Amino acid sequence: MDQSPFEPSPPRLRRPRFRPIPVRTLVPNLITLLALCAGLTGVRLAIEGRLEWALAAIVFAAMLDGIDGRVARMLKGTSRFGAELDSLADFFNFGVAPALILYFWGLHDLGSGGWIAAMVFAICASLRLARFNVMIDDPNQPAWAGNFFTGIPAPAGAIVVLLPIYISFLGLPRTSFVNWFTLFYTLAIAFLMVSRLPVLSGKKAGQRVPPDMVVPIFVVVVLFFALLISYPWQVLTVGTVAYIVCLPLGLVSYRRFQQADLALARAKATAHPETSPVQPGVVPPASPETPPADDLPTRH
Repeated sequence: MDQSPFEPSPPRLRRPRFRPIPVRTLVPNLITLLALCAGLTGVRLAIEGRLEWALAAIVFAAMLDGIDGRVARMLKGTSRFGAELDSLADFFNFGVAPALILYFWGLHDLGSGGWIAAMVFAICASLRLARFNVMIDDPNQPAWAGNFFTGIPAPAGAIVVLLPIYISFLGLPRTSFVNWFTLFYTLAIAFLMVSRLPVLSGKKAGQRVPPDMVVPIFVVVVLFFALLISYPWQVLTVGTVAYIVCLPLGLVSYRRFQQADLALARAKATAHPETSPVQPGVVPPASPETPPADDLPTRH
């Protein structure tokens, strides 16, 4: 016989080998997962009626969210996986968890209306995060746009929307009026999260500290945490009110940058009217959301 009765065995399929993952990329993800655990625990504590600890869990999650991105950039451990994980954790920690805490605290007394307000807040948080992730791909952004968020960021929105609970812990009795105020206040904060209001981000603040300011900064940070632990509801109430009052400052600052760009465009058009592609009075569209490349949320 010219041919062998045995068929040749098919070649072995080699399993793809993945490169070892550096530890520096795992650390920021672990911080994000720890923040997610805090949010989940906060919901459980709210169901059990321990609202003080539930609020503490949300504040702790917000603090962790503020450092995971910075840790990733310091360690050069940014990744797309980390960015997606961070977005999902933010949606639960600062959208679902605060909404459920508010509902278990007082919105449930309003029946379906209270539940609708809680749902609207959670949905607005998800829309705000989705818009942020989409807008980072827009290359037509001025350099100063990284100084601003579009709308209240999700962590700040979660801390701010819990203001009625802070005030109740200061001794304000929970009446029907307080419940209805909480409903409309929750809807207002949800609207501000998805609005086009420019909000100062503060991402570029404190990247470089003068040597003579190191000790005062240490003292201020220690004093802040000491006050937060000793007088949590007073500190959170004052901080929340101050944040809301300072929101118009972002709009004022944003318009100043826009006016500076407009003046620069007019000057270029006047100096080179035949070659300048920018017409007088026209400013390239800018959104206050997209940060510079080192601040993108693909951070761990």
